[in-house]
Amino acid sequence: MSEFGYISRINGSLVMAEDVPDAKVGDIVLLGELKLLGEIVRMKENLVAVQCYEDTSALRPGDPVENTKRPLVAELGPGLLGEIFDGLEYSETKILEFTKTPFIKRGVKIAQLDREKKWDFTPTVKKGDKVVGGDIIGTVPETVAIEHKVMVPPDLRGEIVDIYEGKFTVTDTIAILKTPSGEEKELMMLQYWPVRRPRPYKDRVPLVRPLFTGQRIIDTFFPIAKGGTGAIPGGFGTGKTVTLHQLAKWSDADVVVYIGCGERGNEMADVITHFPSLKDPRTGKTLSERSIFIANVSNLPVFAREASIYMGVTIGEYYRDMGYDVALMADSTSRWAEALRDISGRLEEIPAERGYPAYLAERLAEFYERGGRVYTLGQDERMGSLTLMGAVSPPGGDFSEPVTSTTIRFVGTLWALDKELAFQRHFPAINWLMSFSKYIDLLSQFWKEYDSNWADYRTRALSILEEASKIEETAKVVGEKALPEDQRLILLESKILREGFLFQNAFHEEDTYCGPEQQVKMLRAMIEFYDLANKLIREGIPVEKVAKMKSVEQLKRLREQKGVAVIDEAMNLAKKELSMLAKEYDLDITF
Repeated sequence: MSEFGYISRINGSLVMAEDVPDAKVGDIVLLGELKLLGEIVRMKENLVAVQCYEDTSALRPGDPVENTKRPLVAELGPGLLGEIFDGLEYSETKILEFTKTPFIKRGVKIAQLDREKKWDFTPTVKKGDKVVGGDIIGTVPETVAIEHKVMVPPDLRGEIVDIYEGKFTVTDTIAILKTPSGEEKELMMLQYWPVRRPRPYKDRVPLVRPLFTGQRIIDTFFPIAKGGTGAIPGGFGTGKTVTLHQLAKWSDADVVVYIGCGERGNEMADVITHFPSLKDPRTGKTLSERSIFIANVSNLPVFAREASIYMGVTIGEYYRDMGYDVALMADSTSRWAEALRDISGRLEEIPAERGYPAYLAERLAEFYERGGRVYTLGQDERMGSLTLMGAVSPPGGDFSEPVTSTTIRFVGTLWALDKELAFQRHFPAINWLMSFSKYIDLLSQFWKEYDSNWADYRTRALSILEEASKIEETAKVVGEKALPEDQRLILLESKILREGFLFQNAFHEEDTYCGPEQQVKMLRAMIEFYDLANKLIREGIPVEKVAKMKSVEQLKRLREQKGVAVIDEAMNLAKKELSMLAKEYDLDITF
């Protein structure tokens, strides 16, 4: 039998080949003289369907097909942080250095991780120690922000026969492991892992800690847990990218994985130009010190786009296994789904709704299920989390289209971006009537550390906002002045909440981030103000008098003030003004 198969037919990125030796679904093959990368996605007798990761121009029937007999794998080890990879984990900066051209040439192959750079390895175990898969055997200072923990591969266990200290490349031997069968294995810092297979762990644990982001509408109203899943659907111009920037910069995750999946080239160029230069509030260094970028833009082959999601989540799981909290942003899963649709069409599969494959829901579920907070492998009790957040780009902002509606079924948090709010320059443009979080009960204990009544404040604020939305519809018909005073007060309180709490300026030095204590106190002050003002309204004092008080504007501007003392000052002023107003109307009410 020949060691090569041959190409029999080409249809865009889909290549049909025959007589490929030892073929199985998922194998990576090399096509033609340039050895273009492809993956076997279907088989029938001696015929295999291969999706090519590169442009198939100049391939022709009869060209050789070589089977590597291994699946698409991620190379895991020191050197991932701060890099910009394509969907197959090839460093785009290294390709630029190698080819001397900004245009990626077909067939160019480089090592996924740098084979020449030496890392300072410090052992944490000694000769004679018994280890199992997932145990940490040493550390490497990968960046100033993250210490890389070198682990035993998940499928190995045994006794450390020898271990070394010093500077090594990722492929150098750093330890010798003797397995229970007596075989000696050389351990190195580099690991390989098939990207379509989730990395193993001991056990899942409840999601009881929030991924705190410093964004008030997210943390207070629609929080996401560490290890949870979230989606950000929104039409063009609603602020998905800026919201993801804020989540990446301010969230209390240790490692950030940002996947640009099928986005426009100029938008992705803007992200990888400005994102790494953002100042990390933790270290004072750049955010790239704890970030990994996977840039697979829309003009690259669709199958590489499909693979980029799996590559990113595998890298995220790797750092989770070290015990870190990892936040993964996929921008956007809609483009990933479009790649699935393109591949499905070329394979002549029966389409489902709007041409998407019938297994769209299954693939989305598989992706989001890889998030979680877990006890990692290893003898020590180590906990890590992987939080998955996917941006969704529904055509025309239609949330009923298949990708958005299916995603909503599988995520724990939805931040629904609203085009009307964006046009009003209200950012984050998260619609508080359409969004939800399933983590409220699990995370309530965290917020009770700051105020035992947090859940009540949140519920009442959302009720006021919802009631105000209904009243606004009536006000459009009869006019606001024709409304009862109690309804006008609800509109005033809604305006205070919207302008003073929900709106947040990402470019304001103080407003860009809001700590948990400040969030709770701000919300409590606004709800207390409503209760106090309501006492006067019930006694016949008109809302106009309340609306003209200086404290109303002060409450709206709390978000721009530093510290929590100003919140108490605003409430003291409000009580003083309300007492004076009651005295003006001869009411025996003091606050």
